Amino acid sequence: MVCFSTPPAAAQEAPTAASITAKTTAFLQKFVNKEGKVNYAGIKRNPAQLQELQQAIAVFDVAKAEMADQYAFYLNAYNVLVIGEIVAHYPLQSVQDMPGFFNKTRLEVGGERLTLDQIETDKLRKIYADPRLHFALVCGTNSCPRLSRAAYVGKNLFTQLNDQAKFALLDPAYVKVDEGRQLVKLPEIFKWYEADFSTTNKTGVMYVNHFRKDARVPTWYAVDYYPYNWGLNDQK
Repeated sequence: MVCFSTPPAAAQEAPTAASITAKTTAFLQKFVNKEGKVNYAGIKRNPAQLQELQQAIAVFDVAKAEMADQYAFYLNAYNVLVIGEIVAHYPLQSVQDMPGFFNKTRLEVGGERLTLDQIETDKLRKIYADPRLHFALVCGTNSCPRLSRAAYVGKNLFTQLNDQAKFALLDPAYVKVDEGRQLVKLPEIFKWYEADFSTTNKTGVMYVNHFRKDARVPTWYAVDYYPYNWGLNDQK
């Protein structure tokens, strides 16, 4: 009698930029609402999509990707990994309830172990010098811009980042214009990352107005920064 041994499981295909973006969009559309709030409880109950994405992000060969796809990959990876860490510790009220969330916890991304701060600074800010990324990265807080329900895609990235910046900077809850007091209140990222915005030769209100063609803030208005809200961007 001839015996047949069980063949080894087929090797899993290496993730591509296209496959990661497709899976990211499917994940976001399932668990993020139109207001950009995340259903963390739902992901906790049904983590399969998140886990599959985390595995793909961990082993993605960044060096083989085009420059624009690398940019999109790290934007998507940051947002997914933030959600993953929150889900791992859920329920919680704020990312501040997780010591080292930004600068100590190392996560698997593109064959490296990086903190969220390293992804933001070393893989994005230092390389692309593009302040629009501050409207695309969402760190799980209420003061972050709305989380997009579509993954960033290399070939569409310029348009996507412009649209994301415009959406945030036209949001009256994000850029708070008080005509009576001739005052505009900006999110604190404009203070924290002023050097990033200065690379465009526009900071503060001048940068905001670049994306508010039909609703410009008068440049003589006084500028203030409203306190950052560290509460979780939870649908609950």
